[in-house]
Amino acid sequence: MFDELAILNELTFKAIRSSGAGGQHVNKTASKVELTFDLESSKVLSEEQIELLKSNLETRLTKAFVLIMQCGESRSQHKNKTIIISRFLKLISTNLIPEKERIPTKTPRAVVRKRLTNKRKNSEKKTNRKPPELE
Repeated sequence: MFDELAILNELTFKAIRSSGAGGQHVNKTASKVELTFDLESSKVLSEEQIELLKSNLETRLTKAFVLIMQCGESRSQHKNKTIIISRFLKLISTNLIPEKERIPTKTPRAVVRKRLTNKRKNSEKKTNRKPPELE
C-alpha cells in the first residue's frame, strides 16, 4: 500500500497552546499538536493514490491540498503526537481503499410478478369504484 515510516518523514508537526479549561498549566505549555501533510508534494504516494485521496478527502483538505489535523485530548504533547499519528495513518489507509464497483443484477421474477399483481389489484379496485354503465 504505502510505506508508513517514509510517509511519517513527510509530516510536519507544530505544538500550540490548547484551548479550554485547564488552570494555570494550560497557559504555560503548548500541549496541543497540529499535523500538516502536503498531499501534492508527497514522494511516497503514487499519482493514482494522490488522486484517490484528493477525491475521498476533499472536505478535509485545504485549497492547496494540505491536510491539517489537530489533537489536544491529553495534557501531554508526546501522547497527543502519538494519537494524531495513529489517526493520520488510519485516515490515509482507509481512504486509499478503492470503492468496489457495483455489479447490476437482474430483477427477480418473484418481484416482477408481485409488482404486476399489485398493479392488477389496484386497477380492479379503481374500476369497481366507477358507477355501472346503464344502456
